Amino acid sequence: MSKENGRAKRHEKSINLALQGGGSHGAFTWGVLDRMFEEDRLWIEGISGTSAGAMNAVVATQGMYDDGAAGARKALEEFWHAVSIAGQASPIKRSPLDVLFGSWSLDTSPGYIMMDALSRMASPYDLNPLGINPLRDLVEEYIDFNKVANCTDMGLYISATNVETGRARVFKRHEVTLDVVMASACLPTMFKAVEIDGVPYWDGGYMGNPVLFPFIDDSPSDDIVIVQINPLLRPGTPKQARDIQNRLNEITFNASLLRDLRTIDLIHRLIDDGALSDDEYRTMNMHMIDGCDDMLELDASSKVNSEWAFLEHLRDLGREHAGRWLVSHFDKIEVESTLDLRALFGDVEGAHGANIVELRSRKD
Repeated sequence: MSKENGRAKRHEKSINLALQGGGSHGAFTWGVLDRMFEEDRLWIEGISGTSAGAMNAVVATQGMYDDGAAGARKALEEFWHAVSIAGQASPIKRSPLDVLFGSWSLDTSPGYIMMDALSRMASPYDLNPLGINPLRDLVEEYIDFNKVANCTDMGLYISATNVETGRARVFKRHEVTLDVVMASACLPTMFKAVEIDGVPYWDGGYMGNPVLFPFIDDSPSDDIVIVQINPLLRPGTPKQARDIQNRLNEITFNASLLRDLRTIDLIHRLIDDGALSDDEYRTMNMHMIDGCDDMLELDASSKVNSEWAFLEHLRDLGREHAGRWLVSHFDKIEVESTLDLRALFGDVEGAHGANIVELRSRKD
């Protein structure tokens, strides 16, 4: 396909996609991608992904190599269907009571309760010394990493957390391997750390969920669309032990994203105030697609529910929310942000103001 300035000629606008992790909830992101790749007016310059977002990203990249946007949509459906089939052999399933009442939760599943209890008492080095991981086998079967490396149509960035330094490492397309994807999705309470070149890595969500700065450094597109599946806001105080743990995990896995967004907001403020030059620093248009109340209704245990009906439900939600976002905001792409960072971080405006004053005084 011929391109001008990194974009196919028939596309009107371009974006970058930043995909969060979240287990089976990544099927919501599948739905968003399915709708985005269906949009002929839109060119996707790059994808950043963590954990389940990393898997969506590499599957889409391989599909792009095979047959462009149509290939990406086909590859994603085949991959998630394979996830569902593999999950049929798992003892972690919904209880008859949850099935009866139409709940996607696994909180009353004996298999889930046992797994959850064991993970709190012993490490994966004790429980799974051989490192058996059916998901690794599935990814190895479905992903041709040579195709991923040679797909020049999109940038690809996968993050993992260096266990020793606590820092995020971002792997670019030509560096992405099976180990990189599994490192990005390595929850330390469930799996042994994944070693890459002798360095141990855990889930990328701890330090980059997902990473945004590769787009600022490398992408020709000024627009970043974050696909958010871990709710930023959950009203009320959790009282039950599992609800507390669920909210704690949401806060933990959103912390790095909020940090990056806060930094981007500060840079924008400094440019607006004249403390930084827009010749040296870049203003990005920030956008977000999330599941709103639909994702709030799902608890943490449903992140390991791989039933096809549930994955289809999440896919349909993702397509619906992406479609609404395109209707409301397509004209604003390459024009302005639709995510109001200043409203998001209104509680720290004073701190930003102090930084601006300090930097201005240094400049003067």
